[in-house]
Amino acid sequence: MSVRGRDTLGGRAAIAGIGATEFSKDSGRSELRLAVEAVRAALDDAGLTPADVDGLVTFTMDTSPEITVAQACGMGELSFFSRIHYGGGAACATVQQAALAVAAGVAEVVVCYRAFNERSGRRFGAGVQHREPSAEGAALGWALPFGLLTPASWVAMAAQRYLHVHGLTPEAFGHVAVVDRKYAATNPAAWFHGRPITLADHAASRWIAEPLRLLDCCQETDGGQAVVVTSLERARDLPHPPAVIAAAAQGAGRAQEQMTGFYRDDLTGLPEMGVVARQLWRTSGLAPADIDLGIVYDHFTPFVLMQLEEFGFCGRGEAADFVAGERLPLNTHGGQLGEAYLHGMNGVAEAVRQLRGTAVNQVPGAARALVTAGTGVPTSGLVLTADR
Repeated sequence: MSVRGRDTLGGRAAIAGIGATEFSKDSGRSELRLAVEAVRAALDDAGLTPADVDGLVTFTMDTSPEITVAQACGMGELSFFSRIHYGGGAACATVQQAALAVAAGVAEVVVCYRAFNERSGRRFGAGVQHREPSAEGAALGWALPFGLLTPASWVAMAAQRYLHVHGLTPEAFGHVAVVDRKYAATNPAAWFHGRPITLADHAASRWIAEPLRLLDCCQETDGGQAVVVTSLERARDLPHPPAVIAAAAQGAGRAQEQMTGFYRDDLTGLPEMGVVARQLWRTSGLAPADIDLGIVYDHFTPFVLMQLEEFGFCGRGEAADFVAGERLPLNTHGGQLGEAYLHGMNGVAEAVRQLRGTAVNQVPGAARALVTAGTGVPTSGLVLTADR
């Protein structure tokens, strides 16, 4: 049974530090080194040292284990270490795990990190090349023989149905790409800094898997990102204003699969994010109208629209107009389409900057931010608030 009441995690932990490497297409160094650089940068930002850390959380996909990162960073004993599955769906759940550990007294300072050479090394966009026997592999076996080999092809199935049901054209997706690239163009850390696009540019980009064009698809990036989680009380004594974890949630829908859930009753929504949305609103006590900005996971543009609808920012089929009207500041760092693809961890960092008031594309008076993780898979989300 899904959680049906407000949980007690909200307000008991905060993000006190953020750090990243540069975002590139060829880092020239190992994924372990990227992880260590990001972790050290986050600790420096928090005014802490490796000796203060007693917990680490990362993704199952990360090639740098917690104990190896601890050793390479010069940390001491760890009392908590954890990994979250499902690729980009894990992003906000790493912060949730850290907050749970802090709230329970299992650890005092937990660092969440993600680092990879996803452009110069293994490229997710290359699709399935080889798969070890597994239950997840069996589910994929219903789609792969028919040519659905890449994430773009999996998302294209749902995207086509979304357009058909709501009587839309692929231009609906272009609004997301244009907004993301607008913010990336003014963000010096973004790969597409100085390179905004128009709807005409989106329409002229080549097909990847119809109805998805090149500009509907996120980047492939080398880099690392880390965030430091501790108690709200301790965070208040550190150099930067804390980003309070007002709510954190994971979600998997009924009959959930990894990217290939084509046998659900309705392909035009994201039930896993619906689970997350309900719990975030319950725990935070907030509603869509209370949110100052959204960092909405944008591996593919159609799923941004569906997420906005799941959270109740607009009605079904209305999200393209919602984005085009810029009724909510969205992915103000440029997102994974414009800044970098770091499995959503760079989006968590952007929300923290906005709440501190230090973002490049600062939203005036930003006090409440929604952050979501990858969709089409079991996923997660956060509501972060300023400590005011």
